[in-house]
Amino acid sequence: MKTAISIVCLCALSSVSFAQTISTNSSVQEQVGYSFGYLMGRSNAESVKNLDLDAFMQGLKTAADGSKPALTDEEMAHILTQYKKQSDAKQLIELKQKATANAKIGAEFLAANAKKSGIQRTKSGLQYQVLKAGTGSSPKANSLVKVNYEGRLIDGTVFDSSIARNQPAEFQVSQVIQGWTEGLQLMKQGAQYRFFIPAELGYGQIGSGDAIEPNSTLIFDVELLEILGKAPK
Repeated sequence: MKTAISIVCLCALSSVSFAQTISTNSSVQEQVGYSFGYLMGRSNAESVKNLDLDAFMQGLKTAADGSKPALTDEEMAHILTQYKKQSDAKQLIELKQKATANAKIGAEFLAANAKKSGIQRTKSGLQYQVLKAGTGSSPKANSLVKVNYEGRLIDGTVFDSSIARNQPAEFQVSQVIQGWTEGLQLMKQGAQYRFFIPAELGYGQIGSGDAIEPNSTLIFDVELLEILGKAPK
């Protein structure tokens, strides 16, 4: 469970009651206490959203005052361990539900997308569209490449973009997700492709960070700017 810096100090700095309205006319101590409390709550919103905040404040004040706690350290450790187990189990169920829903949505999207003009499909299930044909050679799995790209979810949400950063990416073809590794080797230098990547060729049942949920189908616009040669061994 996340904690804000020096929680005891927060309580010591503030004795504001919940009913009191804080404004710039309030005392410095009140404004400081409110500000610390608000910032702590905002940065720990996920951790405290299901807590009894009255009990939370009681524990905070007891610790700050140096008073005897209502629960022993062993009792607190036990209940927090049980709470974490329940929270983790609930989160796992929610992730599985998201994964199932995303897999269904992704399959339906890809089935419809495959019927559109200009969409090609490989044996692995990767779908792609040639936006601009390139010239020359294609990279190999051990090639270093320089690319510009934008990644989106199928609802249009952009989760990553070297184009927006104005900073092309350089990497070895074999060291990215499977859909990219396969798709890049179809391209020639200067080409622009749009990849439609099934979850199993992307981040699978794990997902990636907060932006890419489990079993997410991904869309990437990729421009192969340059083949930089073979990666050093």
